[in-house]
Amino acid sequence: MTTNIRYKSRIPIKSDETVEEKQYVGFATLPNQVHRKSVKKGFDFTLMVAGESGMGKSTLVNSLFLTDLYKDRKLLNAEERINQTVEIIKHTVDIEEKGVKLKLTIVDTPGFGDAVNNNECWKPITDYIDQQFEQYFRDESGLNRKNIQDNRVHCCLYFIPPFGHG
Repeated sequence: MTTNIRYKSRIPIKSDETVEEKQYVGFATLPNQVHRKSVKKGFDFTLMVAGESGMGKSTLVNSLFLTDLYKDRKLLNAEERINQTVEIIKHTVDIEEKGVKLKLTIVDTPGFGDAVNNNECWKPITDYIDQQFEQYFRDESGLNRKNIQDNRVHCCLYFIPPFGHG
């Protein structure tokens, strides 16, 4: 069984000041088809936030997306913060606004820049970004490319402290 789907396009045709609809299938309808498919499927977006503790990273993320991603977070005392190293924590939330679905992944880097000696504190972050790109490349190179998870970092916000050595 074959179905013939025709997409309507409004092209004004002058006939007594009325607009008639002409039906056709062609390249002109391709953007509409891709748009509908993308909106139906939804979008993946991965945001990485990096910076020292207390810079307002979680406050900004919660304000941007009107959600509380860090409701189960516990604050560390001074001794725990001294021994803390840079770690990567992923938070995922599904957001839907006006029928558009967004799978938002926030990659947080607690402990980044909090040590006295910050030599190579950026190493775990770059390793994580490289690892995600390599995983996506392996998935794209494989045979089954239908349901690939895109966990690559799309945007990284780096918070710079307002004080320092100039």
